Amino acid sequence: MAYLIEAEELTRSFGERRAVDGMSLRIAGGEIYGLLGPDGAGKTTTIRLLCGALLPDSGTIRLGGFDLATQTEEARAQIGYLAQRFSLYGDLTVRENLHFFAEIRGLPRSEWEGRSNEILAFVGLDDFADRRAEDLSGGMKQKLGLATALVHRPKILLLDEPTGGVDPVTRQSFWQLLVRLLRDGVAVLITTPYMDEAARCSRIGFMEDGHLLLEDTPHAISQRLNGRILELVGGPRRVIEAVGRKDPDVEGVQTYGDRFHLRVAEGRLEQVQNRLKDEVRQRGGQIERLEAIAPTLEDVFIAQIDAQRQEASVAKVADGPE
Repeated sequence: MAYLIEAEELTRSFGERRAVDGMSLRIAGGEIYGLLGPDGAGKTTTIRLLCGALLPDSGTIRLGGFDLATQTEEARAQIGYLAQRFSLYGDLTVRENLHFFAEIRGLPRSEWEGRSNEILAFVGLDDFADRRAEDLSGGMKQKLGLATALVHRPKILLLDEPTGGVDPVTRQSFWQLLVRLLRDGVAVLITTPYMDEAARCSRIGFMEDGHLLLEDTPHAISQRLNGRILELVGGPRRVIEAVGRKDPDVEGVQTYGDRFHLRVAEGRLEQVQNRLKDEVRQRGGQIERLEAIAPTLEDVFIAQIDAQRQEASVAKVADGPE
């Protein structure tokens, strides 16, 4: 398989803190790779390393077959980049912003005039070409950012939480645009805090403390906890949480509105179900529904973070003073 993004053993530190630690990625054309993780996990630093905004302390990056360190201009020409925050020129119109970035990318006038109309139609901003960027809605600003990232027909798209703060309808529209790009063989790397967006990716990777903990397809990752998640609806909340956390075979309790997800040790589902019913009733609580469900990506993500932090805690104790 030909990969458009190839990163090997990337590291980057800020003072004593290692933001990215031994990160390796391979992403092919026609693939959307979702990078997930809590705040401070290293996702944005990884994106900035890949687009050349930061230099790695060690490791190599190849973009579209070009080495970012030794063939910098050729490598950067392969990418379109959209940052977390809107960073275009508010006093310029939509079309003027697009023309500016086309010229920055070295496109001649004969090419960018036709390309501008094409890309504005693609992102649905053709009716707003003469509106100033500062007067656009949040969703329209993100679409304009995508348009400027695509104006030079990049093979690689790097998107850092592009749908943060926009409404669900706009997020849906934005993802429809991304799926259309895959037909042209574009490789997309996206960071997102939304698990429903992660489920749309070809593959996803979980990051924590600069490390890539695991990567696979969303379905394969969800199966890691198959047969280990109980969903409980009942109350009071303090009773459910106390009973769940006390049970020796319950590894984690998470709340989702009026529902609880309990992560159970492998092979102990039925035993935990029976104990929970008795314990909750004895403490004056009530269970409306208690059943095994298919695990969500969020269930797996939280389990991985818990395991990583437990390992780090054990290692810290082992390395402590004798």
